[in-house]
Amino acid sequence: QVQLVESGGGVVQAGGSLRLSCVVSGSIFSINAMSWYRQAPGKQRELVAVITRGGYINYADSVKGRFTISRDNAKNTVYLEMSNLKPEDTAVYSCNSLVMESRVGPPRTYWGQGSQVTVSS
Repeated sequence: QVQLVESGGGVVQAGGSLRLSCVVSGSIFSINAMSWYRQAPGKQRELVAVITRGGYINYADSVKGRFTISRDNAKNTVYLEMSNLKPEDTAVYSCNSLVMESRVGPPRTYWGQGSQVTVSS
């Protein structure tokens, strides 16, 4: 079994910064892509940023230049540094990891519990 535990959400004023963390634990052989998604009220969930084990990174256009994704493979942790936050960044942010639990077998997708980020104007 694999668990993803997030931390770091909260309330911040526009222009402020927050850092989200997501620790992956349990039966882990390797972790491939690690991602952050968000879902605002009344909107579909969207991919915010993704980082592969090899270091490939991609961002949603709406957060480029403001958000930074990184990972610490030794700690099985992915981070999302968010700066110059805007009210439209308000959403529930969830981490997602593609995990291989053994040398063989397909990788599986796991989700964190979700963290509320609220940006006030």
